[in-house]
Amino acid sequence: MPIANINGQNIAFSDTETDLAALIFSHGFLMDKTMFDAQVEHFSKDYRCICWDERGFGDTPATGPFSYWDSADDLVALMDHLGLDQAVLLGMSQGGFLSLRATLKYPNRVIALVLIDSGTHVDPPEVLAGYQQMMAHWMSDEPLGEVGETVASIIINEPELTEKWIKIWESRDRYSLKYPAETLLTRDGIDDRMAEISCPVLLVHGEEDHAIPIETAETLSKKIPDCRGLIRVPGAAHAANMTHPQIVNAAIREFIENLT
Repeated sequence: MPIANINGQNIAFSDTETDLAALIFSHGFLMDKTMFDAQVEHFSKDYRCICWDERGFGDTPATGPFSYWDSADDLVALMDHLGLDQAVLLGMSQGGFLSLRATLKYPNRVIALVLIDSGTHVDPPEVLAGYQQMMAHWMSDEPLGEVGETVASIIINEPELTEKWIKIWESRDRYSLKYPAETLLTRDGIDDRMAEISCPVLLVHGEEDHAIPIETAETLSKKIPDCRGLIRVPGAAHAANMTHPQIVNAAIREFIENLT
């Protein structure tokens, strides 16, 4: 597995290594680059597909505190490492958080942006309190148990994938979530900066997403100057690209092929 030594980090990534236009996929919290396997399989004949493990997930360690602005720097530094001037960014949940920040900070590097079940918001205090309790249990020595089942139902809500990801979570050093959890829970809001997003944007959102309700995407679609649509995915929870890849892939393809 290739590793990019950038920004003082060892970033693990995958790359189909072609001369085609590049798509860079950024995963959600608790996930890793493999959550986009269905997208890579679908798009790799026509595009260069790059997926990476963000700090604290998969094969990329988090060595200290960081922000999603730092993660945005990681994404663009990975582009530099790979010799890419521009790319289409596709981010799911926290992957969208950092991709939005990369778009704000490095607008000339982003051709277009796809946000999958993501947003610009800060969670209210009662939601943060719930996440803090969940993270405390996650980083304890107790079995994941019902907490793992609950989290999987919120993110995935599909039996086979749920079983797969619970096994992955149980196999990892759960205390490694310390810094990523702090990043998630203390992130800044960027809702008031959406007028600065000049590139085309596609929103894709599960209609049954209880982590980031689809109303969030509906509101966001009205604030982004060049929003090319909100694709509602019936029956999908938070990770719509994993559970409903046919709908999501078709929407992304149409969006990318019609970029001007």
